[in-house]
Amino acid sequence: MLRYLNLALLVAYPVAWCAPLMRAGLLPLFGLSEISVMTGLQSLWASDVFLALVVTVFALFAPYLKTIGLALLHWDLLSPRCLPALRVLGKLAMADIFLIALYITLTKGIGVGRIEVAWGLYLLTACILASLWIGLSTEQKRDTRTTVSDSET
Repeated sequence: MLRYLNLALLVAYPVAWCAPLMRAGLLPLFGLSEISVMTGLQSLWASDVFLALVVTVFALFAPYLKTIGLALLHWDLLSPRCLPALRVLGKLAMADIFLIALYITLTKGIGVGRIEVAWGLYLLTACILASLWIGLSTEQKRDTRTTVSDSET
């Protein structure tokens, strides 16, 4: 089951990155514009290329590479010895930090504007939580197999 859920993340992550996380507008008089991970990165690329590169690597590439690595591991196409490297990739992934920062911003609000949560925020949250759960479950499963095989010898 873990392997199929992980494969689903390979599709769900890009959808979540493009989905509207929130709609924000200045005062109730103006229309709301949708904000997604991709539109946020586009704005960042226009203003600060170095920061945009760092955020792109840690918010997009790291979690996606971790997901690909776990998929390869689940299908026995990658050695279990690579699990520590995947763990490091998971720690480098900043999507969860991005999400926490977004929640704090939403909670505090911006005095002059209006923010509405969109469905993409829930999808991104589900992807991050699923990725964390899959990673932990995979490690526990591998640890259990190692313990059983060690006790048999």
